[in-house]
Amino acid sequence: MDFVDRFLKCSDCGNDFVFTAGEQLFFHERQFKNDPKRCKLCKAKRTGRAATAEGAPAALPFSRTETRTECSACGIETTVPFKPTQGRPVLCRSCFQLKRIPAGIPSGVAAVAAMDSPEAQVAAASAALDEALKASGQTTTAEAEATVAQTDSPVPAEAEAATMAQIADAPAAVLAESEGSPESAAIALEAPQAS
Repeated sequence: MDFVDRFLKCSDCGNDFVFTAGEQLFFHERQFKNDPKRCKLCKAKRTGRAATAEGAPAALPFSRTETRTECSACGIETTVPFKPTQGRPVLCRSCFQLKRIPAGIPSGVAAVAAMDSPEAQVAAASAALDEALKASGQTTTAEAEATVAQTDSPVPAEAEAATMAQIADAPAAVLAESEGSPESAAIALEAPQAS
């Protein structure tokens, strides 16, 4: 079937407009039975989009719902373009971008995308550090704090230096022991990188 440009009269403004062969083919493919009644300018006005005399859409003020909320992953206050629903996590822009990273990215980045709240991360790292210290037969941080509280004396410089060395060595031990566990990726992010 051959389609040829036709002139139609707009039912709103009364002006003639062209019903092109391409538009006719589109109508035929979609099995629309009726020809269009309105020109593009009147159709745009009718659907609520203002248009200029040249037919180009005019700039309308863009209103969008903005809601202030707290990010479920990192806890910072953020603004989101929707009204959050109960029980669903809300992410800030950076956490959302990290969540969208495809598979195949290094596990450290994936761990950030699946991270818990900062308090949960600190608690998990502290627990992993205590486990590593217990496994190596050294004093855990809770036991060291209890000992210091009992003595009520300041910690000697040598003991403080030894504790700092243990803390510095602990992340490597924890990573070696927990290779492949979900917690290891989170701890790897917090461990200082040796240069």
